[in-house]
Amino acid sequence: MPHSMKTKFLKPLAVVFVCLVLTACVKDTDFDQADDIALTPIVELDLIYFNIEAGEFYDENSDTPILTLSDTTEIRFLDDSGIQESLRRADFYFRFTNSIPRNFEVDFQFISEQNDTTYITGTNVIEGTLENPVITEFEQVVEGDDILQLTMADRVVVSVTIPDSDPTLEGILNLKSKTTYYLEVRDRE
Repeated sequence: MPHSMKTKFLKPLAVVFVCLVLTACVKDTDFDQADDIALTPIVELDLIYFNIEAGEFYDENSDTPILTLSDTTEIRFLDDSGIQESLRRADFYFRFTNSIPRNFEVDFQFISEQNDTTYITGTNVIEGTLENPVITEFEQVVEGDDILQLTMADRVVVSVTIPDSDPTLEGILNLKSKTTYYLEVRDRE
């Protein structure tokens, strides 16, 4: 086929194709649905991390065990009113690596600015050894009515309780955790 004949045939075909595509794309669009758009961002943040050495569970000066250690972490993400209104679900993931030959009870207490407890959860951590550290994973999903309670918290207190301790105890309890927040943001008129 000569080159000029091919060009004359392709131009009208291209115009027809573009018209079909534009008609198909615009024909069924309902622009009133634009008001129903909701953004659903997902935000992942580190929450708490620590390394507790076995010796921290024993006071050598007084020769007595310290059976519970606590630490407080501020939760800055939840103190924004826009986040509080938009939060639909929070997934907490805790990963403990334990080389201390003791089981632990770990409690997470979420506290408001007024020092009220708004949400509590906890788990048990399996004992390990120096030669064979044991990983314990714990996940907690918060949604529904519990979300409102969670958003009132501005800090979390972690309490780690050991059943017994002595000066010869060795090892480390490590915690790494993160929270995944699921938000739904709608246009507020």
